[in-house]
Amino acid sequence: MDISVRHLAKEFDGFRALHDVSLDIRSGELIALLGPSGSGKTTLLRLIAGLEFPSAGTIRFGQEDASLKSVQERNVGFVFQHYALFKHMSVADNIGFGLSVRPRATRPSRAEIRRRAAELLDLVQLPGLGERYPAQLSGGQRQRVALARALAIEPRVLLLDEPFGALDAKVRRELRRWLRELHDRTGHTTVFVTHDQDEALELADRVVVMSQGRIEQVGSAADIHDRPASPFVFSFVGSSNILPVEVRGGEIAYRGTVLGRTEDADGPRSLFVRPYDLELVSDGAPGIGGTVSLARRSGGSRIIEIETPDDGRIELELPAEAPGSVGDRIAVRPRRWHLFEAAASRADAPVTGG
Repeated sequence: MDISVRHLAKEFDGFRALHDVSLDIRSGELIALLGPSGSGKTTLLRLIAGLEFPSAGTIRFGQEDASLKSVQERNVGFVFQHYALFKHMSVADNIGFGLSVRPRATRPSRAEIRRRAAELLDLVQLPGLGERYPAQLSGGQRQRVALARALAIEPRVLLLDEPFGALDAKVRRELRRWLRELHDRTGHTTVFVTHDQDEALELADRVVVMSQGRIEQVGSAADIHDRPASPFVFSFVGSSNILPVEVRGGEIAYRGTVLGRTEDADGPRSLFVRPYDLELVSDGAPGIGGTVSLARRSGGSRIIEIETPDDGRIELELPAEAPGSVGDRIAVRPRRWHLFEAAASRADAPVTGG
């Protein structure tokens, strides 16, 4: 089922939560809505679901205008962060609930509902647990039951709001892989909300990065990470350093030190660089000098932070065996970077990395 969102806006008591949002979601695609709290991602999901209605704009499911249709009329499956399972019902009854409350004319028989619940328990890899109750399941198992319940009604669209937010890191990783495999098997058009960059980049066919009620960028994981369209996208997706630089005659200079070349016009810029795209320099080669203020091990790497003479801080990620202890003087330079308009001239530019 294709979904087309056109010029969507939503206001709550005078507060504009979404501003002129347009987005096309292809049938069978797995889309992530990624952004910080207040970015509008959950509002957009709820508008697609029919849990809220737009102040302006349209939502189309295929050729059908669904903008003012109810959740039931849209036939969407919805999975919430906190499971929303009925504690007094068995797992099988929870899964079959959406079918059991249909009007009599379209309601399957009790035996058919039980058969469908058992079939879905197999699909979500929880066979034989139909007679248990939610309190007898782990958090990861409950979320699988919630997903099975959403699938039971054979939805045209599957929507997930922070589906793994209440789970610990290890279970989240396991369920991410499982959800991707399940999506590939079922082929549902799926939209999920997350603030977790790794989750979005690992799971989704395309990522929609949102900020302040607007879409900043739509693209594949590689597009978002390697070709960010704005300072916000660069800073939000992955760690970053931001350096004030000057472009003159094709050279990029930081405090008079030339760091590289560009085809940008002359003028002030902000240079954005990932910690792992910085390298140590020696033997008097041009670089940014500073004093190591932090050094710690992280997996197979070392995370080092240096303080520059102008009270700036730069974080770099180096191989575990690289030199650099607290108090050492070192110099670094970027291997790869992105240039954006100078932060001081942009209302939406971030002032810190991370």
